[in-house]
Amino acid sequence: MTRAPIDRGLRALTLAVLAAALSACEPLAVTAFGVGASTAVGHTLTGVTYRTFTAPMARVQSASVGALNKMGMKVARTEKNGDTLILKASAKAREIEVQLEPLTSNTTHMRVTARDGGIFYDSATATEIILQTEKILGT
Repeated sequence: MTRAPIDRGLRALTLAVLAAALSACEPLAVTAFGVGASTAVGHTLTGVTYRTFTAPMARVQSASVGALNKMGMKVARTEKNGDTLILKASAKAREIEVQLEPLTSNTTHMRVTARDGGIFYDSATATEIILQTEKILGT
């Protein structure tokens, strides 16, 4: 019978410690939720940013070029690798590559890589290219 107050005290202490530990993660969780959940933009550990659009590849290509132009990045060249279209552009000390792959006639996968000329990636720039493309598409 004397164990009940001790158990309740231990439970309360455990909950207090967990609440304190988790409260430090809140800003990170809110930021991650705000960036990832609302925009549906994915990232890989290698710095590649990607998104799938419900739009034909020609529309996504036009919107991607528009986004790059809006950001002051001109498309230097366009390549084709099978069904995949590759747009190459540049910005100050950045090499930009946009890959567009048709998944269906009305669905296009977009993959953006922004490198700083070395081994580092600029995910923020890659994400902004996708967000501007999304804005132009109106999705």
